[in-house]
Amino acid sequence: MQIEKYKIEEHNQGLLKEHRRRLDFVAQGLRDVEGLLGKLVEFQVAIPSWALGTGGTRFGRFSGGGEPRSLEEKIEDVGLLHALNGSSGAISLHIPWDIPKQAGSIRALAAQYGLKFDAMNSNTFRDQAGQELSYKFGSLQHVRKDVRKQAIDHNIEVIKYGEQLGSKSLTVWLSDGSCFPGQLNFRQAFQNTLEGLQEIYAALPADWKMFVEYKAFEPNFYSTTVGDWGQSLLYASKLGPKAYTLVDLGHHLPNANIEQIVALLLMEGKLGGFHFNDSKYGDDDLTVGSIKPYQLFLIFNELVEGMDARGMNHATDLGWMIDASHNVKDPLEDLLQSVEAIMLTYAQALLVDRKRLVAAQQGNDVVAAQELLQGAFRTDVRALVAEARLRAGGALDPLALYRAGKVREHLIKERGAGTVATGL
Repeated sequence: MQIEKYKIEEHNQGLLKEHRRRLDFVAQGLRDVEGLLGKLVEFQVAIPSWALGTGGTRFGRFSGGGEPRSLEEKIEDVGLLHALNGSSGAISLHIPWDIPKQAGSIRALAAQYGLKFDAMNSNTFRDQAGQELSYKFGSLQHVRKDVRKQAIDHNIEVIKYGEQLGSKSLTVWLSDGSCFPGQLNFRQAFQNTLEGLQEIYAALPADWKMFVEYKAFEPNFYSTTVGDWGQSLLYASKLGPKAYTLVDLGHHLPNANIEQIVALLLMEGKLGGFHFNDSKYGDDDLTVGSIKPYQLFLIFNELVEGMDARGMNHATDLGWMIDASHNVKDPLEDLLQSVEAIMLTYAQALLVDRKRLVAAQQGNDVVAAQELLQGAFRTDVRALVAEARLRAGGALDPLALYRAGKVREHLIKERGAGTVATGL
């Protein structure tokens, strides 16, 4: 379904007076409000095609109904999100869950909704229907060359799909690893994986990037062959200038200093992008900013500082994408919440007075540095983000309009109560 433009305008008109009051209040005393709003309008967060249905656990999955039954319906759902928030202008596909059978038609459909195709994602962590060889004991790390070749061929196939859609990047996440000591030769597994990645890298078009994602654990609980940012950086460095590390916020051991990791990867020119989510215990894939909002702010603080230091474009020089599993929420509501959390945190990071922060750091004034960061974090920037949405043609309160329009009820009526989308 689509939300007509006039409904968004009617919604905004009813909230405009109060919005203006809030905006005037927060804008007082801020520097270059127009510049900040311009950056917010430009900033886009890609929606993963696999997160448009209800997620699940190892024990069960409970569909909420009205889930997209095809890639076309997934594009429709992302278009709906983008119409509401003006900040979800890209979709990231997972192959083979979402193979574009008619690439030209799919690309045209996405354009109708103002969407582009972000990173393509390969899948060698599951055996697919009709697959000749199993990934039970790994894919690119596998001791058998024919299994490794199968995984390489799949990744190259994904690149070809991406070329047809206008994507410019490939994300490789591998579940490869071991469950028990002695099961795996670590050095050989690393070397096998590197050789496979090198073949995939050689197939990249000249203007593409490869993102090497890492994960500390799961589904293997003793070792992971791309287990942390150091291993990912090692692969990316060996592969070449088109290879980068991708940071998933949930893929870290408890209490990891992710903001420091981000700063160092930026310094080395090897940070490729983000998968945004949140976690309490491990790789929980929860709504962005729902558990550790201050950590998210500190990460964005390093992102803004590091990107500015390198003269990078905030909106286009890194890949920004959500990667979450919505086990008990309406997936579209959860995605609206996540994009909102990202935009709010980005706005707060833009408020940090860099000159004063540098002066505090150079003077070893720990208290002043803390006050500057926490002052920006505690600033209520919701009106600024809402104004950016308004200027982009979105809704002042996307979630309220989504609920008032009974979107999920309409989707269930159109698609049925028992639909289950491909994905997590």
